Amino acid sequence: MSNLTVRSHAERLPLGLPDAFFDRDAQVLAKELLGKVIRHRVGDLWLSARIIETEAYYCAEKGSHASLGYTEKRKALFLDGGHIYMYYARGGDSLNFSAQGPGNAVLIKSAYPWVDEISGPASLAQMLLNNPDAQGRARPSQKLCGGQTLLCKALGLKVPVWDAKRFDHEVLLVEDTGPAPAHIIQTTRLGIPHGRDEHLMYRFVDAAYAQWCTRNPLRRGQVEGRDYFLL
Repeated sequence: MSNLTVRSHAERLPLGLPDAFFDRDAQVLAKELLGKVIRHRVGDLWLSARIIETEAYYCAEKGSHASLGYTEKRKALFLDGGHIYMYYARGGDSLNFSAQGPGNAVLIKSAYPWVDEISGPASLAQMLLNNPDAQGRARPSQKLCGGQTLLCKALGLKVPVWDAKRFDHEVLLVEDTGPAPAHIIQTTRLGIPHGRDEHLMYRFVDAAYAQWCTRNPLRRGQVEGRDYFLL
């Protein structure tokens, strides 16, 4: 995958999406976030990744954390759209954004490293250092953010720092770098226990990056119209 040509460092500053962008239906937000770039400034570097996979969650359905009720830990889910909700999944940090309506949110399921005039090769090198494989070796860059906890590790995002916060456009933001995905795949979410609305097709994948998401919805055996829809 290619993106913008690398130019001189800090040729421009990133422009974060306003909070109002997130104040929309969770499924709409989940689709609109595909192709957007998350940027996290660590020291002098902007660590960046293009969102390629999202999952929508609603308070009224059993797959969501919010369906278990309000707690202090889950309060970000019940705040206005554009609040950050982070939690631990199998020991790793996970990133979510609140959407329109109490208890509704979008999980950022996976992303793809993004290199441009703001986030150059040094930023990618730092992300590789942040997220080595189990043997301590550098991961292939295509797989660096291929999962919700891998994404947070590569970008250096931590639950204690960002949970229940708003975006700080000098440190953490989501930017529209364009263009939007040409095609979006809609399918079922991952890791939802049986009997907790696991059948709902609330997962969205940028079709051009399907092979690099958490689980490829176009893998062998999957049938369009049954297992997924192409939007």
